[in-house]
Amino acid sequence: MQLLAIETSGTLCSAALLIDGVILQRLEYAPRRHGELILSMMHSLLAEAELSVRELDALAFGCGPGSFTGVRIATAVVQGVAFAAEVPVVAVSTLRALAQGQFRRGGQRLVLTALDARMNEVYWGCFMIDDKHLASALAPERVCAPTQVTCPPASTWFGVGSGWAAYGTTLAATVGTAMAGVAAHDDCAAEDVATLAAADLASGGAVAAAVAAPVYLRNQVVRSVMR
Repeated sequence: MQLLAIETSGTLCSAALLIDGVILQRLEYAPRRHGELILSMMHSLLAEAELSVRELDALAFGCGPGSFTGVRIATAVVQGVAFAAEVPVVAVSTLRALAQGQFRRGGQRLVLTALDARMNEVYWGCFMIDDKHLASALAPERVCAPTQVTCPPASTWFGVGSGWAAYGTTLAATVGTAMAGVAAHDDCAAEDVATLAAADLASGGAVAAAVAAPVYLRNQVVRSVMR
């Protein structure tokens, strides 16, 4: 399998090329420079591997939630490149990829992801690493106040993401169970998007470029309130 993934939803701008299970990555902490950097990262990876976009099985992107501008950049770039090359697209949750990254770094299998959503809210997700070593959601992702988060019962959880930096004490108290630790300053990376996208692609999770869409979560809340 040959797949190129990008992730621009946070302060980290990254691209990763997966070729038969081996991952090459470019990344840079570059707030507000994602649009300037991401295409050159993609081109650099393809040039190193001597591949063209048309030779890829799919393109993948971190579809959010996260920075509105960053998520829009990733969506637009992947849609444009995939449409021109006629390759499918795999959209991967940023929260899920964040949990996957924590497993890659520290081996934790029960992960609570929280991103600072501003407005005194967090983007919240609860994940378990399954027997295939892939992050699987245990509950729907949501946006809510730190005092309103919930999670399934477990002996210990591990927290990751900027929401823990902003509201860690409140989140831990609301969860009400033992925390094995917190990585409050870790960000989502394209290599974890690529890992999850490869599994999703193999199970039929790709879509046409034209229908690939970002996920904001806050928009879903607004729509449900207006119904």
